Amino acid sequence: MQTLSDAQPQRTPTTEMEVTSIRLERGLKEHLKRIAGRHGYQALIRDVLWDYVQQQAEERQTTWTREDIRASVAATAEKEEQCVLTGTKIHPHDAMILGLTVNGEWVPIEKDGLTR
Repeated sequence: MQTLSDAQPQRTPTTEMEVTSIRLERGLKEHLKRIAGRHGYQALIRDVLWDYVQQQAEERQTTWTREDIRASVAATAEKEEQCVLTGTKIHPHDAMILGLTVNGEWVPIEKDGLTR
């Protein structure tokens, strides 16, 4: 069974793929064909689906470290949050930080969470 880490980089021959039927609006299919060009719209759909699967797997990351934060901005909590680095509760209206992760996800961090 393929894992996400080794799934997309190597191309699987079409003879080893399972046939799946999907219904698409005619206009969508035509747009996909134009975008794909010689690459082929079915290959484009596979690429889009693999990108989505990998993105979802990355977004489900639950353990973060300071090294995972690429940028930060000051913010105010609008609802109760939990700091992804320390586990400390952040209450509504408290000062906090929004950290941009290496995966492009914004995560809540307590106001002193990056300096600890």
